[in-house]
Amino acid sequence: MKRKIPAFKNEKEERLFWEQNDSSEYIDWSDADEVVFSRLKPSTRIITIRLPELMIEELKLIANKRDIPYQSLLKIFLAERIETELHQ
Repeated sequence: MKRKIPAFKNEKEERLFWEQNDSSEYIDWSDADEVVFSRLKPSTRIITIRLPELMIEELKLIANKRDIPYQSLLKIFLAERIETELHQ
């Protein structure tokens, strides 16, 4: 049996309530539909990285063959390697 969600006077009061309470005591999440926010982009940060010129040129060649920007390809390569390293 789940607890009853109280009535809130305003959004601020509701936000404070949910910050201090576990929603699973009030909502049966097993019935919830999974939602995918396909248009959300992860936060990004600009960095500077020094790479040998030859490496950049080779990366551009590979990217050109795949018809994608070389910086996107670099992100793909990094993401794949990070995933591999994390799951060893």
